[in-house]
Amino acid sequence: MCCDFKRRFLLLYATQKGQAKAIAEEIWQQAGAHGFEADMHCMSEMDEYNLETEKDPVVIVISTTGTGDPPDTARKFVKKIQDTALPPDHFAHVQYGLLGLGDSEYTFFCNGGKTVDQRLQELGAQHFYDTGLADDCVGLELVVDPWIDGLWLALKEAFLLQKEKEGMSGEAVSSALSAAPHIGHELNLSLEVQNFKLEDERVRSSDVLTQKLADIHLVASTGDTEPSLVHSVPPVSQSALNIPALPPEYIEVQFQDTHGENPHLSSLISEGTTFEVPVTKAVQLTREDAIKTALLVELDIADTVFDYQPGDAFCVICPNNVNEVEELLQVLGLSDKGEYFVCVKVKQGTKKKGATHPQHIPEKSTLKFLLTWCLEIRAVPKKAFLRALVECTSDAGEKRRLQELCSRQGASDYTRFIRDSNVCLLDLLHAFPSCKPSLNLLIEHLPKLQARSYSVSSSNLYQPGRLCFVFNIVEFHACPARPVSRKGVCTGWLAELVTPLLHPNKNTLDTKGESSSIGKICIFARPNNTFHLPADPSVPFVMVGPGTGISPFIGFLQHRQKLREEHTDWEFGEAWLFFGCRHQERDYLFKQLKCFLENGTLTHLKVCFSRDSSPAEVTSPKYVQDVIRLYAKEVARVLLKERGYFYVCGDKKHMADSVSDAVVDIISMEMEVDKLEAMKTLAMLREAKRYLQDVWS
Repeated sequence: MCCDFKRRFLLLYATQKGQAKAIAEEIWQQAGAHGFEADMHCMSEMDEYNLETEKDPVVIVISTTGTGDPPDTARKFVKKIQDTALPPDHFAHVQYGLLGLGDSEYTFFCNGGKTVDQRLQELGAQHFYDTGLADDCVGLELVVDPWIDGLWLALKEAFLLQKEKEGMSGEAVSSALSAAPHIGHELNLSLEVQNFKLEDERVRSSDVLTQKLADIHLVASTGDTEPSLVHSVPPVSQSALNIPALPPEYIEVQFQDTHGENPHLSSLISEGTTFEVPVTKAVQLTREDAIKTALLVELDIADTVFDYQPGDAFCVICPNNVNEVEELLQVLGLSDKGEYFVCVKVKQGTKKKGATHPQHIPEKSTLKFLLTWCLEIRAVPKKAFLRALVECTSDAGEKRRLQELCSRQGASDYTRFIRDSNVCLLDLLHAFPSCKPSLNLLIEHLPKLQARSYSVSSSNLYQPGRLCFVFNIVEFHACPARPVSRKGVCTGWLAELVTPLLHPNKNTLDTKGESSSIGKICIFARPNNTFHLPADPSVPFVMVGPGTGISPFIGFLQHRQKLREEHTDWEFGEAWLFFGCRHQERDYLFKQLKCFLENGTLTHLKVCFSRDSSPAEVTSPKYVQDVIRLYAKEVARVLLKERGYFYVCGDKKHMADSVSDAVVDIISMEMEVDKLEAMKTLAMLREAKRYLQDVWS
């Protein structure tokens, strides 16, 4: 018992959407096989652990949310450790390893983890294992899997050091701990053999079984030479596989043929107060032949206390597509039970550590409500879900392929055919028809259906009691792994909802005619603490917003116009807007921008059209970053000499990064410094909240 206790380590996770928790659970599950015991807690459960007195190694898994913030579940922890009164040796006794999760599409990559890591270092804590930073842009598993693999040796060495410090016999400790990897190796082999079992329970040799499975798979796929979602090729098809441990079931579902009411949507949201507001207007801003369809939607918030500033965002609570819900019920064989109430409870005697009733799942609702409003049925299945689906699959070839897709050896196939193809549960169930998962498995593995965030495109000062927002209807085109095309969960639903309101006059913001409501939607505020107009109206600023990235800047300009009307004695600084789209006639979203220019609200308007052809003798800039370079001196003057603000809104990968590069080049040229020094200057502007981004991937 003493040895087991001494191999305990504290495992903390902080998650926003469940990713960090799932990885922490994977570490917890593997720990026993390596001779360790993980004491796992959410970082928010601060009454369950105490870093001030912690003597054992600490492992932290933490995600990043928003524009680089720690997740909500880490806020109290971060606030506590950022207390400036803490001495520099406050955590000198702490040995820790940290795994940060993030997305390099965003500027402050893994900033949640970096913030905690840096502060722990400042307070004297020491690494026993190098920090890992996993990138969701290319696949978290590329860093997560090897980081977990290396964790066990690092923990072993940390315990050896700890024992030596306590004056224990190094030899005795070494012999005690060296058993752990040996035990772990044998247990891993045992698990591997166990996981490969398909039909013959008496088979015990993983090599024999793997060959048997490979033969079945190859025979079933004769003639296929290219891998696909349902088919693999050597070496994967002939490899022995390292697959994750089977996650323990922890949810129990009971059907009740009773009457009642479904919970109100507001009960599904923990982020703040929800408001049910009428949709009063919808305008299509693009022509029918535009590549993307952009809509402007207006909400009536007059009878609520909902408040916002231009630059803020808000969230829309949206349902899954009704046809997809019906299809899922049919595939699961539950079509006749859609209106049945289901009672969801934690399974008694479950082996899942700290199993609790999921917050986003009502204790009682109809099955259809659960699949429509609570679970993200479009989510790309994680490897742990695939591993669980293996056990629900009867066909040997299908079973083997699902094992491959969740295995270490099939990592590239998983990325290519599931992650990059945006495959969802429905796609998998069609591709692997012998897979028949239970409802409890879906509740355990499908994440919460997240509300969708949109930038406000109006000013409460300019349009009291109204809130406008602009969006493109997202399209996911069919591909071999996903044979049907789909619209975005929220944008597709909103587009269908507002169809009766769509007005033929598509290119004006202030559409004439009577407004009428076609129903209500639930929203809640998501204030932005930084992406606002300068507090001092005399400060100049630059706005860069191609496509629907112009959305918050319409609110900026409306607000500024109203301020100019009400305060004629105020001094107003320059306002620059760089806008771009594909075609001037098809998707120039707000042609009334010229009105802002004419009345002096906007000082400079620079537009470009990337797909319109120019006369051979004229080479017009195609993209906003190209236009910005043409006005290098003016941009440098506003940003550097006049201490102005620079706002960027829109696509991160294909626009915001290019704009950032252009600004670096401008700083380098105008300040006559090298690129590295220019990048440092831009970093300082970001830090000072004078270079601000509202971007998406």
